[in-house]
Amino acid sequence: MDSIQTQFVGWCKEQHIDLTAHQLDQFETYYKELVEWNEKMNLTGITEREQVYVKHFYDSLSVSFFTSMSDKQNIADIGSGAGFPSIPLKIAFPHLKVTIVDSLNKRIQFLNHLSERLGLNDVSCIHGRAEDVARIYKHRDQYDLVTARAVARLAVLNEFCLPFCKVNGQFIAMKGNEPAEEIKEAAYSLKQLKGVILHTNRFVLPDSEASVRHLVMIGKQSATPSKYPRKAGTPLKSPLV
Repeated sequence: MDSIQTQFVGWCKEQHIDLTAHQLDQFETYYKELVEWNEKMNLTGITEREQVYVKHFYDSLSVSFFTSMSDKQNIADIGSGAGFPSIPLKIAFPHLKVTIVDSLNKRIQFLNHLSERLGLNDVSCIHGRAEDVARIYKHRDQYDLVTARAVARLAVLNEFCLPFCKVNGQFIAMKGNEPAEEIKEAAYSLKQLKGVILHTNRFVLPDSEASVRHLVMIGKQSATPSKYPRKAGTPLKSPLV
């Protein structure tokens, strides 16, 4: 274990996440695969090893800082890209059953390869638009926790993500900038999609820039109305505002 991993382990321990040697090996393999595949396709603009550990791995695990993972069984990650936050969460909390939805097949190919390389079970990677997948019975109103990281504004994300969330489940929108304006803008979409803001958490990444992050925690109050989500592409073109 080198200095970067020692630092990472220490940060995780402060958040009550105890990583085994095997889990550390999985994170290191993840890093190597990410960099290798990034040369063939655009997965991330962050490739420097220490920055990946902080701004991708640790940032992804921040979901668990503010909600208990022990009572979560199945999670859906919408627009996951290179697997953030769901794959780091799966590594740290192996009991999770993870479903990843992404519209770009190349990313799904990477995630399938990555899951195999890491030896992860119960990871399902679906190529499709969130609006279409959320119409499938086995995914609609089914997940304990739904996540989205840097995908779109909250008014759009609500229509992408809340249909996957079970009643009394949670949707967590991971944001960089202060989300107060987005939350205000999203009031109508929250009402339509049966969501309610539970709270917003702010934290600072332990990097040299002390980067600020915000997690918007949303509860699902009742089943998704039948008219949502609308046709693929519509939420982005005509957000519920």
